[in-house]
Parts: sequence; structure tokens; C-alpha cells
Amino acid sequence: MKFNDFKNKRITVVGLGLLGGGVGAARFFCENGARVTVTDLKTENELQESIQQLNKFKINYVLGGHREEDFINADLVIYGPGVRLNSPYLKIARENNVKLDTDIGIFFNNCPCPIIGITGTKGKSTMTTLVYELLKSLPFDRQGKYKKIFLGGNIQKSVLEILPKLNKKSLVVLELSSWQLEGLARHRKSPDTAIVTNILPDHLNTYDSFNKYFSAKKNIYKYQRPEDFLILNYDDKKLRRISRKSVKGNILYYSFDENSRDFTAYVKNGDIFYKDHFIYRVKNLKIEGEHNLRHILGALTAISRYNVLLPKIRRVISNFKGIPGRLEKIIQKNGIEYINDTTATNPDAVVEALKTKGGDGSQKKIVLICGGVDKNLDSYRRLAKYIKKFVKNIILLPGTASEKLKKELVLLKTNVPIIEADNINTAVKNAIFCAVKNDVVIFSPGAASFNLFKNEFDRGDKFIASIKANL
Repeated sequence: MKFNDFKNKRITVVGLGLLGGGVGAARFFCENGARVTVTDLKTENELQESIQQLNKFKINYVLGGHREEDFINADLVIYGPGVRLNSPYLKIARENNVKLDTDIGIFFNNCPCPIIGITGTKGKSTMTTLVYELLKSLPFDRQGKYKKIFLGGNIQKSVLEILPKLNKKSLVVLELSSWQLEGLARHRKSPDTAIVTNILPDHLNTYDSFNKYFSAKKNIYKYQRPEDFLILNYDDKKLRRISRKSVKGNILYYSFDENSRDFTAYVKNGDIFYKDHFIYRVKNLKIEGEHNLRHILGALTAISRYNVLLPKIRRVISNFKGIPGRLEKIIQKNGIEYINDTTATNPDAVVEALKTKGGDGSQKKIVLICGGVDKNLDSYRRLAKYIKKFVKNIILLPGTASEKLKKELVLLKTNVPIIEADNINTAVKNAIFCAVKNDVVIFSPGAASFNLFKNEFDRGDKFIASIKANL
């Protein structure tokens, strides 16, 4: 499928990046005949891996800084997640009547098929993956309404890479960040099925307030139609308070509470049920934690609009192990379990990891590696309380979040030994030294990563490499 609207248009892509989103956007516009300029504050050397993926295209690169002319002499400026709306360069584009958009905005404006969109502060990647797994083996719909399922969104590649493959009989499952949802507001569009896992304080280094962050998330349902569905985690009080008057579509809830059996999916006596059919025993799940069980219930609620056969649901739920970087077991050696939880980018996510792996707290067995750059969050006091309960040793990487957590640990008189490490390799060596049989070493940073790593995925890769090198 070609998109002739972009042929011979001058398009500036702001933010090539290292995660694939900028690469996918640049490739899409080149393939559709546009004259593309890519500009990024990073240098050519830093972006070499991304540039190599675009070798076959004729692209004008402006790297190591931006030029005003690329925001003036353009028909369209596509900006990435690292570019904020108050950027002086986006302001220049506005002042010169140059259209601004994002890859997700272009996608929604051109997508020919229904979209299931998932957002939330935590768990959206796990939920997105699970919904996709439940739907992807086709044919799942006896009426033949949908022929192929696609996965995309906030998963290290641009949604524009899948757009040419879609038709009316496709179905798309998207993970949507708050930044991507801001891009939808311009087009006044929301997914046909929207799911919100939870709303917790995060990214307050980017948003002026929690309310503005929450407002960005609300775009996932703000422009829904009466026939659309919004699926909410009933256990999150902020989501439970969303007024039905503010929602144009239908609301469905899911909950871990065993008294919530009037919901589509629920837990009863340690068993998971879907539409009153037994699915699987909770104790036999391959994915751990109450929060992950809640994600399973949410995913089952999301697929209730589609005719997925029960045997398939049982097979997917029984085999689902979660996704890389989310309480991911790397290795068990000498009776010690090593866990990569690099995608825990805020304190509340670390709390979930400690609750999941810490047992009842009667015997401390967790060696925790955490820390990094603060996102202007105030939930480190809560994290300190759980560290006091579950953690025997804590190893802190450098950063403003680490300093904040140290102060809270001292105020709380936790008496948990603190070891400071300059880098991930030193942190891992200290963790191995502290851990004994039956302990769990968890890398769950609870902070941003950009002071030491390219991104959270690079952070996780370096943790895994260090574990393998030092054991």
C-alpha cells in the first residue's frame, strides 16, 4: 500500500534515536516518495547503528544539533518521544505554519482496521504482549472477520512499519505511552478498544504535574465512539473514579478481588475463570506476582469482544512467561536466583518486584541493585519501607534517584547495608558477594537510565552480560 499524500513532500524527522522509532518513520516516508531530512542532537558516531539501517535511502542528515531552516522549509515535521511540545524548534515550525505530527498520529489517521490500545504506568508491555498472544493464532474468529493480527506501538519500532501491511480484515494491538497519546489528541482519535492498567506518579520530570500526566493518558478514551470499549483496572482507585459521563463508549472492569465475580474474568479459590469457564490454576502460572495476575484478567477482559476458543486461551495462559526485562529470570546458580527487572523505571515498580520475590518478609533474602536518575517522583519513601521489610543488602548505582532513596532509608532507620557502585559491573560483583543460597539478586532500578546507559534495554543487556561474565 502506498501513501501518495507524502510524495515529493519535504519532511523533517526530529529524533532518529537508537530504539528504532525514528528509523521506522524515516524509512516509511522515504518509501512513499518524500524528501526526508533527519535531525538529531546526537552525533553521527552515536547514531551509526541507526544510520546503517537507512543506507539505501537518500536522506539529508543534520546531526549533533538542529537548524532553524529544517523547521521552516518543510511541509511536515515528525517529532519523536524525546522532543517536548515546548521545544523552541517546534515553536519555529508553528510560527511558520508548518504542520507538526507524530508517527502514531499518522498511523491512526491512516489505519484501515480496528485498534486495541493499551496504556498505563506499569504493566502495559506485559498486557499488550499477552493480548496479542491470545489473538494472534488465526483463524480465531469463526466468522472470518479478522484475518491477521499485528503488534506495535511503544515497542522499539515505529508503528509506520506495519501500516502498509494492514487492510480492513486486520486487527492491531498497540502499546501506547503518554507521549504517543498526546500525539493522538491532535487528530481527536482513540483506539476502538482501550485498556488502562493503572495510573501512578511517573515522568514528572517531563510533566508539570501528576494531573497533566494523567490527562495525557486519558487521550486513550477521550475520543472514543459509543460503540467502542474502555477496559479499566477496578483495583486502581483513580481509574475506578473515572465518570461514566466522561466516557462515550462502554466501560468494562477487571479486578483481582475474589468478590468481583460479576466481571468477565475473575479469580475464585485460586483458579482463573473467564466467562464462568475455568481457565487455569493460579499456583501453576509461569509468570509471578499479583500484579501480573491482574494483567491476565485484564487481557482476558480485552479479548471478550472476540470469539477466541477456550482451549487456545488455556494454552496461551499456561505458557505465558512474561516479557524480557520484567522480572525476567536470567539464571539460577549455587541456589541463587538472578532477576532482570530493568523496565522498573519508577519506585512503585520496584515495590511490586520486592513483594513478588520477597515472600512474607520474615526472612530477608533479596539483594537489590537499584538507582539512577530521578524523574521528580516522591514515592521513594514508600519504596524505602518495602526495602526495610524485604531487602538484606542494597547496591546503589549513581544518580539523583539514588541520593533521594538513601535519605529515605536513613530517615526510616532501615539499617539495610548500602553499597555504592560506580557502574553495573561493580554492582553485580558486589551483589554476587552478598548473596547466599536461597537468596534472590534483583536488578530493579526504579529510576531513569540515561546517566549510565543508552536506555533501559541497554541497561538490562549490560546487567545480563555482567552476570554471565562474573558467575
